[in-house]
Amino acid sequence: MPNQLYPKYKERALQAGLDLSAGTVRAVLVDTGTYTYSAAHEFFSSITGVVGSPQTLTAKTFTNGVFDAADVAFGATTGASAEAIVLYVDTGTAGTSRLVAYIDTATGLPVVPNGGDINIVWDNGTNRIFAL
Repeated sequence: MPNQLYPKYKERALQAGLDLSAGTVRAVLVDTGTYTYSAAHEFFSSITGVVGSPQTLTAKTFTNGVFDAADVAFGATTGASAEAIVLYVDTGTAGTSRLVAYIDTATGLPVVPNGGDINIVWDNGTNRIFAL
């Protein structure tokens, strides 16, 4: 058996260490023609090419190191095409709102806004939104 972290340790890290349970986690659509992912990016102030308005994730769960939340709807969205979703913990200040995840392989991406709602349905498989 290869080395592994215990799932309950991962669960605790998601809840306390990374502050996803108490924090306001938001999802934002991103135009990758404007924004390029970088592992060096740490805060929301690094994100360019935001499409529509950020949406708050609700019904967050943390089970065996897996993060999930209710599906999210970006209402009446207009703007450039969106090829990725960025998750971040919103502090109210872009320069301190920590980036959590960059997702560019979700079902429905890329999407071209037409003024209607854009519904994001998170994966219901083993890894949900993401797993540690």
